[in-house]
Amino acid sequence: MTRIAIVGGAGRMGQTLARGLGALDDMEVVALVDPHEPAELGGARYEAIIEGLGAHDVDVVVDFSVAASVVRSARWCAEHGVALVVGTTGLSDGDRAELAAAGERTGVVVAANFAIGAVLAERFAAWAAPYFERAEVIELHHDAKVDAPSGTSIATARAIAAARRAAGRGPIVDTTTNWTLANSRGADAGDGVRVHSVRLPGLVAHQEILFGGPGEGLIIRHDSYDRASFVPGVALAIRTMDRRGGLVEGLATLLA
Repeated sequence: MTRIAIVGGAGRMGQTLARGLGALDDMEVVALVDPHEPAELGGARYEAIIEGLGAHDVDVVVDFSVAASVVRSARWCAEHGVALVVGTTGLSDGDRAELAAAGERTGVVVAANFAIGAVLAERFAAWAAPYFERAEVIELHHDAKVDAPSGTSIATARAIAAARRAAGRGPIVDTTTNWTLANSRGADAGDGVRVHSVRLPGLVAHQEILFGGPGEGLIIRHDSYDRASFVPGVALAIRTMDRRGGLVEGLATLLA
């Protein structure tokens, strides 16, 4: 039985993870960590800070909170040899350096998206990328998401650009010359792959990857209709990660 503590346990994602992971036969959610006491504990205990945990009582920390908390989790997990799974987005280079340092002492998995369908969509996009002249990404999220563009869309755009480079395709050149509104063509995520962000109430997490070539187009779309879509990916990370050490970036490397 894998014992799990969830940092950000009072948030909507934390509560969803607590219910989903706690329902699995091989996992037990033993603690929810958050400055605010969660509405539902589901049999777990509450801690306001990660330092309140007992290192011998937890096998894996799952952090879906904020960047500052991720750094704190990384340092605590490294010190106590507890594995760490991170789904927090908007991390800086400094935050990622802290995760890399933790990975030298314990197992760490960090991913922009734990929905398995989203990871597969990124893989399909990289496969398709060399065969089309142009590619753009549209990501759509709920209006409470604080960072833009999403980590998933950035990772997808970079995967497309890398696949094009590997196939000997040059950067995409935007033919737009008349910008009636500044930045109306979105952000260049690298090699001319444009990313567009949408924030609306009622959405959860959605992404469209659009390819265009002579006389045809291809759209790859993934939709997370509920935060429960992230539970299988987090469970996969917990089950397959090497808890002895090493940093894994992205869920794709853990898929068969």
